[in-house]
Amino acid sequence: MRAFRYARATDPGAAAALVTSQPDAVYLGGGTNLVDLMKLGVLRPGLVVDVSRLPYDRIEHLPDGGVLIGGAARNRRVAHDEGIRRRYPALARALLSGASGQIRSQATVAGNLLQRTRCPYFQNTATPCNKRDPGSGCSAIPGAHRDLGVIGTSEHCVATHPSDLAVALAAYDAVVEVRRPDGAEVLVPIGDLHRLPGDTPWIETVLEPGDLVTGVQLPPPPDGAVATYRKVRDRWSFAFATVSVAAVLSTDQVRLALGGVAPKPWRLTATERMLAGTDPSDDDVRAATRAAFTDARPLPENAFKIELAADLVAAVLRDLRTAGAVR
Repeated sequence: MRAFRYARATDPGAAAALVTSQPDAVYLGGGTNLVDLMKLGVLRPGLVVDVSRLPYDRIEHLPDGGVLIGGAARNRRVAHDEGIRRRYPALARALLSGASGQIRSQATVAGNLLQRTRCPYFQNTATPCNKRDPGSGCSAIPGAHRDLGVIGTSEHCVATHPSDLAVALAAYDAVVEVRRPDGAEVLVPIGDLHRLPGDTPWIETVLEPGDLVTGVQLPPPPDGAVATYRKVRDRWSFAFATVSVAAVLSTDQVRLALGGVAPKPWRLTATERMLAGTDPSDDDVRAATRAAFTDARPLPENAFKIELAADLVAAVLRDLRTAGAVR
């Protein structure tokens, strides 16, 4: 057993004061990722600050058509909210594909966004991992890397971010609300929240010590838009994405984000530009998707992900165009 202190925060200021009071303190939301890593010995916090009961669990549908989702909102509640299912279907589908019902009932939105990688070498304390032990090396590059990243990676880390929710939020151009320890409120576009590994893979987000994710803002979806989230995985039951795509299609634009291919949700901006205002064939979509991987660094066992992503995007857009025509 590894001893640690537990504190339940009564307000945001108290939470920040507690978590900044010692360098090995962490926030606790649902605990579905943190507790696992503590059991494995990957994380050994001296103080765990429970923020799950702070007043950030609302789901508020706004007059302008957008929605505000609190950081402490449970994933199950978000996935089954009628307004989100109707107006942000890719978000609901992403959450429903992300985990078992029991985990969705416990996990929070903020915790899901900030969960750590599921790379097996990160979770195995007997192997070198730059993300866990800076400067020790990356075991995945010469090892088992089939499920890891092909783009946005570096020679120091090829891990992927596991969140399905984050991929859907990227396609919806979400903005993350962050409370600083001094009480200041800042807004971070979802595409800027997670950092690429570069030379410092252990620094995973732009958040500063004591920052608390209090909510996520989603702008109104485009008029007449159709959207979905599709996930390719090795088994139908609870599994992380080999490749996933969130797509939002409207009359004059398409938004695309991929999961399972990079250390963060990977927005296909080049593909979006190539497809905007066109009526592309499947082959056109595949070519436009491949173009987004110009700077990819695939490894021998995961190079197939690029072609899989191209096929997946083509299939999803074909189905959305059909759905839009039926509507």
